[in-house]
Formats: sequence, C-alpha cells, structure tokens
Amino acid sequence: MTVHHLNELLLISSLVLLIAVAAVRLSSRSGLPSLLVYLGIGVAMGQDGIGVSFDSAELTQTFGYAALVVILAEGGLGTKWREIRPALPIAAVLSTAGVAVSVGVTALAAHYLVGLDWRPALIIGAVVSSTDAAAVFSVLRRVPLPSRLNGVLEAESGFNDAPVVIMVVAFSTAGPIESWYVLLGKIVLELAIGATIGIAIGWLGSYGLRRVALPASGLYPIAVMAIAVTAYAGGALAHGSGFLAVYVASLILGNAKLPHWPATRGFAEGLGWLAQIGMFVLLGLLVTPHELADDIVPALVVGLVLTMVARPLSVLVSTTPFGVRWQEKALLSWAGLRGAVPIIFATIPMVTQVEGSLRIFNIVFLLVIVYTLVQGPTLPWVAGRLRLGGEGAEDLGIESAPLERLQGHLLSVSIPESSRIHGVEVNELRLPPGAAVTLVVREDRSFVPAPSTMLRRGDELLVVATDPVRDATERRLRAVARGGKLAGWLGAGGSE
Repeated sequence: MTVHHLNELLLISSLVLLIAVAAVRLSSRSGLPSLLVYLGIGVAMGQDGIGVSFDSAELTQTFGYAALVVILAEGGLGTKWREIRPALPIAAVLSTAGVAVSVGVTALAAHYLVGLDWRPALIIGAVVSSTDAAAVFSVLRRVPLPSRLNGVLEAESGFNDAPVVIMVVAFSTAGPIESWYVLLGKIVLELAIGATIGIAIGWLGSYGLRRVALPASGLYPIAVMAIAVTAYAGGALAHGSGFLAVYVASLILGNAKLPHWPATRGFAEGLGWLAQIGMFVLLGLLVTPHELADDIVPALVVGLVLTMVARPLSVLVSTTPFGVRWQEKALLSWAGLRGAVPIIFATIPMVTQVEGSLRIFNIVFLLVIVYTLVQGPTLPWVAGRLRLGGEGAEDLGIESAPLERLQGHLLSVSIPESSRIHGVEVNELRLPPGAAVTLVVREDRSFVPAPSTMLRRGDELLVVATDPVRDATERRLRAVARGGKLAGWLGAGGSE
C-alpha cells in the first residue's frame, strides 16, 4: 500500500463513518435499529451497489471477533453490578440451558421444515440462539425497563456468546459431531477458565488503577481498555472463553469506582460505536443481495420458530425455578434481540468450508434483518402493553480524580434533571466528616457554597474527600440523589 492508497482509504473510511454517525441520529428518531442502517451502507458499497468486491469470510470473522471484544468490554463497563447481581442466576441459566433448548428447537425446525441436513441445521440453531450484545446494550438502555429485567438481558447477552461460539466451532469441525456430554464438558471447562481469568485480570487491573496516579487523565481510558483486551487474549490463549473473560473483567472494572470514570466511559462508548460501524459495514460488504432470493422463505420460517417457539420455551424452562411473573417472561421472550453476532458466527462454517455454508450465512443474514426490524422498534410498545415500565431517578454522574500527595480525592458531581438532590441544601447532604462541597458551578458561574446553599438540577459540584471516607461520600451522594434529603432516615438507602 502506497501513501496515495492510504489517502484514498482514509477518505472513504471517514466518509463512511460520517454517514454512519448521521445514521445514528436518523435511527434514533425513526426507531429503526442502527445496525440495519450500517448493514445497508455495506450492501450499498458491495457488488450489487457501488461495486466494491469483497468476499473474505476469514477477514470478516477476524475483524468481527475483534469488534465483539470491544463491544463486550463497553457493555461490561457500563453494566451496574447492583442491577445484574440479583439477575445472575437467571442470566446464567438462560445463557446455558436456555441456549441449549433454543438450539434444539431451532435445529429441528431447520431440519424438518426447511429440509436442511442435520449439521447445517445444528449450526443455524447454534448461531441464532445467541442474543446480540451490541443490539441489547444499545436498545435496552433507551427502553425504561425495571432494573431486574435490564440486568437479566444485559448479563445474558454478555454471557451467552461464550457457549454458542464453542458449539458453532464444534458443529463446523470436519468429522463426526462430538457426543453431547463431551461438548458439555468442553463448554463447562472453557467457561470456568474464562471466568477465572476475567476475575483475576479485572481485580488486578482495578486494584492497580485505583492506587496509581497516572500523569494524564487521558491515560486511564487507554489503560482500562488495554486491561479488558488482555483478559480476552489471556482467556483465549489459555483455551478458555475469551469472550466471557473480557466481559467479566470489564464488569469488575466498571464497578470499581476508577478515577476519571466519565472520560473512560465516553472513550469506551466511542470505541464501541466504531466497532459496531466497522463490523456491520464489513458484513454488509460480504453479502451479495441477488443471491438471497432463494433463502427468504427458509429464513422467515426458521426465524418465526426461533422468535415464537424456541425463545419463549427457553425462557420458560430457564425462569420457572425463579418465580418470574408471566409479564416478565413475555418481555424476556420478545427481547431476545439478534444482531451482528449471529452473522459473525455464521462465517465460522464458511472459513472451515462446511458444505452449504453460503446458504447458512444467507439464511442467518436474512433472519437477523427481518426479525431485528420487527423486534427492536416494537420493544417499547410491548413493554408498555405488559406494564413493565422502568423506575427510579436518573443516576448521579460522579467523576473521581486522585490527589496522591494529599491522600484524598476530588469528586466532580453532575446533578441530572431527575435527581432528588434538586432543592437540597449543602448541609442537608450530611456528608461524612472528612468530605466537603468546595465549589458549585451554576449557569457559567462558580462560587463557594455556604451550608445553606440550595442545590439545583444542572449544578456541577466539586467535593473533596479524604481516602477513608471517599466511598462513603459517594454512597451518600447517590443515596440523596435517589431518596432526597431524608435518604437513610426513611429507608431510601445510603449510610449515615
């Protein structure tokens, strides 16, 4: 590649990114899932559009794996432990036993209703049984659902990629398909290795970042993402699940109260968008639209069975021991969103040259397009009909910067519109001894507050806290944000 080629590549890439960024605005206003817009950009650039020739399934798979690592890291960093902790048992069963049920039912439909041989039928069943992390993280955070359901869906989408990719690889390997107990043992072992490595790297990374003051705030986001990618690579090289390792490590990092956290979240979110755009555009380039016509009906049939039978049955089997209400089961069934991940996994049999792999890819591609278009925009309506609205005030944004020589922390607190800190006086915050509000920024004006200064929505606060009371200060601020000035006295949470 010459400098001239590089200039052309940079121009095309920047134009595609700008179009994709504009498409996010369009999709958010129209309710159309952004992944469909990105896929459309890739298709428009491909052989049946502008004429860009691209047919490398191996490169698509490699880039897709790398993008999925970034997406899972961003999802884990943004997932609140307090929300998914009660949901972990349900999510764990959904992402293992639930996936097994879904694979079996979908494979039966692909074999008996569509006429596929057992190997491609099992591959399709495994490929489409994983909910997509990118779709779930982007759609659910715009839908006001109860925290328990959000926790189940986010944790499930973070966990179920691991067992699914193991099954797809096993079904795509030449020779006889392994016995179910051998496959089950392999899945359990790889999940255990991935979870162990993810926990170890996440804990070590968060421990180090909380105790080392880096010379520039911009280094913290880079360090966090590097730790997350290290977890994936370490898990994969140890013959474990790298996808589970990166999600677990990112979950630990995201709940460790690291310094300059809003900047880190913004950086990770930007990388996540970039990964999604690149992944979807590349997948769009790989598909050839004029070859899809013969697989439209099979995709509709398999997708209908997956959406209306396999997913609800897997939810029913997985949630029955936990006393989940029927409304919640219905929503969990409808919120099994698919996206780029199934299409990426559909490249695995293409790379291993499984017979009929191109048809598998086309069926999965069409299924994802049609049913994402149906499920994504209708999810808010379904939640409303089931009367499953979200609850609680908007979370308080707190950024921490370590003051190493002073053995303290400077907390930057943003008061959102729905926060119950609005109308609370500074002295009514009742911060622990060793913490104080030192500055208030309000409407481009900054001042040192008095104890009787009333805080308002939109204020930016600077709070100085010593090391021993740093965590207690943040807990107290979040408690007041949720429960108002009487938080703690009336059971609204927070320590006194």
